[in-house]
Amino acid sequence: MRALVTGGAGFIGSNLVDALAARGDRVVVVDDLSTGRRENLAGALDAGVVLHELDILDGPALRALMAAERPDVVFHLAAQIDVRRSARDPAADARINVEGTINVLAAARAAGSARVVYSSTGGAIYGEADVIPTPEDAPVRPLSPYGAAKHAAEGYCALFARAHGLSTVSLRYANVYGPRQDPLGEGGVIAIFCGKLVAGEAPTIYGDGRQTRDFVYVGDIVRANLLAAERDLTGVVNIGRGVETSVLDLVEACRALRPGAAFAPTFAPARPEEVRRSCLAAERAAAALGWTPTVDVEDGLRRTLAYVADATAPRR
Repeated sequence: MRALVTGGAGFIGSNLVDALAARGDRVVVVDDLSTGRRENLAGALDAGVVLHELDILDGPALRALMAAERPDVVFHLAAQIDVRRSARDPAADARINVEGTINVLAAARAAGSARVVYSSTGGAIYGEADVIPTPEDAPVRPLSPYGAAKHAAEGYCALFARAHGLSTVSLRYANVYGPRQDPLGEGGVIAIFCGKLVAGEAPTIYGDGRQTRDFVYVGDIVRANLLAAERDLTGVVNIGRGVETSVLDLVEACRALRPGAAFAPTFAPARPEEVRRSCLAAERAAAALGWTPTVDVEDGLRRTLAYVADATAPRR
């Protein structure tokens, strides 16, 4: 299979690129390296993956690249992911997350791609949900421009499917974490906490710590993308574990990995754009994709901590 991954030098994207390359696919990465890192692709580039340093807002260049590469499947992960930045500059957030997605869809259509798998978000779109775990048909109530823009991009995916016959699916992720995690995303709390634990520093909790998230390991997210590329499923699909974990629970789980570490949190005011509870129902993913999560928070946290410890260890 010929695959093109936008945002492929980022946290989730680079893990997906590794999986695609490992199974022998021809993989092309599009990333402007504004937040993605070339070193995330070091092994993949050695294995033949091609990186194009390109901004998805450059529609003509993106169209020319896809016309030359003619990918069978486009995995669209490039995005502005910082909720607080979206609140400060919603227009910039929309340009990247909406206009950028339109450019990707238009280029994929022109290149004759068979499928576009779009990386969306669950909690930021549902907002303060009435039902926990939250299903795909729940009301859309974003509390941030980021959530509003990601929902709008989903709409354009559906539009290109209806109007142009381009097969698309939008995966609404829960809070993704794992190796190479970018601390800017909502799930970044795990990367931040692991860094603090390794450094022997105190973590900061915003609010009372009883807010909950549905943490899903990046390896499970990668598998969901691979399955979604092979199916004809359209529309939106939640990808989460359906299990709430509070920030205070996360602190205790970190302590358990480093017995004797104090790891006593300090508290700061709650962030107004963040939801109180977020947890996704993933029955549709199980039924339509054959996907269920395989890594629980304890195991995933252990793997992430090992990665952070290794990445921050002094080199000789």
